[in-house]
Amino acid sequence: MRLSSLHIVPSKAAAAAIPAGKVLINTINAHSFNVAQKDAAFAEALTRGDYLLPDGASIVMACKWLKHAVSHPVERVAGWDLFEMEMQRLNERGGRCMFMGSSEAVLAKIKERAANVYPNIEVTTYSPPYKAEFSADDNAAIISAINETAPDLLWIGMTAPKQEKWAYRHWEELHINCHVGTIGAVFDFFAGTARRAPLWWQKHSLEWLYRLCMEPGRMWRRYVVGNPLFLWHILLEKLQGNKNQ
Repeated sequence: MRLSSLHIVPSKAAAAAIPAGKVLINTINAHSFNVAQKDAAFAEALTRGDYLLPDGASIVMACKWLKHAVSHPVERVAGWDLFEMEMQRLNERGGRCMFMGSSEAVLAKIKERAANVYPNIEVTTYSPPYKAEFSADDNAAIISAINETAPDLLWIGMTAPKQEKWAYRHWEELHINCHVGTIGAVFDFFAGTARRAPLWWQKHSLEWLYRLCMEPGRMWRRYVVGNPLFLWHILLEKLQGNKNQ
């Protein structure tokens, strides 16, 4: 997968203007880009979704450096940005939102907070089994729960690349007509079970460093190894592009 060939949403304003209907919205950052280099199914899910948000300043800067041929993201559009835009819009008109993923404990906190922050939204939840691969029965139960709920907005949070691959693989079986966002960590941010980086860190493109400081044991490989790997992939893509000119 080449970054310069991806259709990436250029701004928050463009993300807010995504039309109504059944739409699959994914995000991409340095980590997911790295993973997609070795996971063909994940790369396909990212490239064939309807919209792809630049959830990382590194993606925006890399696209600029590569002189992105397809689209030109000018700012980071995080999963949290998408979440706030979509939830506020739904709250204004009223409707049903479903959170699929995470644990029952986290989902309960989400439901409790949403009742206060978004009082005009009816929140439903579904916690899938904690396992690397779902069985056919697991998938059928998840799909049935979503279709029976008939949400006006659906969030899927099972961490990348699992959430993106699941949504893409079962897209035709979901008989719904709403925006679907794969937003992973946002479930924990909204529930309060994980803390998002303070605004200063976000504005200076250091949210990754904050997460590394907070969870070094879990995040060191993603950032200490992953960030240089991302730079290497982008350098190779740049050199390859120069050869083809």
